[in-house]
Amino acid sequence: MTRKLAQILKKQSGRNNTGLVTMRHQGGREKRFLRPIDFKRDKPGITAKVVTIEYDPNRNSPIALLVYADGDKRYILAPHGLKVSDQLVSGPEAEVKLGNALPLEKIPVGLPIHNLELAPGKGGQIVRGAGSAALVQSKEGGFATVKLPSGEIRKINWLCLATIGQVGNVDFKNRIIGKAGRMRHMGVRPTVRGVAQDPRSHPHGGGEGRSGIGMPSPKSPWGKPTLGKKTRKKKKYSNVFIIQRRK
Repeated sequence: MTRKLAQILKKQSGRNNTGLVTMRHQGGREKRFLRPIDFKRDKPGITAKVVTIEYDPNRNSPIALLVYADGDKRYILAPHGLKVSDQLVSGPEAEVKLGNALPLEKIPVGLPIHNLELAPGKGGQIVRGAGSAALVQSKEGGFATVKLPSGEIRKINWLCLATIGQVGNVDFKNRIIGKAGRMRHMGVRPTVRGVAQDPRSHPHGGGEGRSGIGMPSPKSPWGKPTLGKKTRKKKKYSNVFIIQRRK
């Protein structure tokens, strides 16, 4: 870890400035350093050398430290198969090679990509989790059709940057946590069923002996309907570009 890039990650433990719990199930965890990740890859044409591939406690994928020809140092998400001493570059003139960042317009159809922008110059927003990769299916009229890991197929401006390859740590989904204590070290506090709580703490609580969740409908801890009630907000502009919904 490069100390000049890293800084202590402040712990909130799910509480606000008055100390009240505003986000459940958060608390504890080990002290961590935040390593800023370069999702924008906004140094076109400048070659960078991969110096190290490191573990990052704040994400499920490994990260790679790049040292650019002008002396600048930045972390990026390490794609699967990237090696120390590899040479990387970004921009429209970059070679189609593992770890390079190019506009969708320049990326061949069928190639796995990650760290994908949704608006040109905004930085990678999607396909950043361990083992994930999207596929370019076609390109036409200023848009590229991309199949995302969720199964959704959508059109994205072909000037948006994406990085070649699949995000590293492919076996992350097969990990076994092993014990409750490990989750506490990660900062995850226990989740308690509503029916196991008292009536002041949860709408499902109380009753003599074991009891169901009652009528007319299941509730959240704050009394809002749940289990079947739709909570997703409609996206005004995003739906226009979705060709096929995620499965």
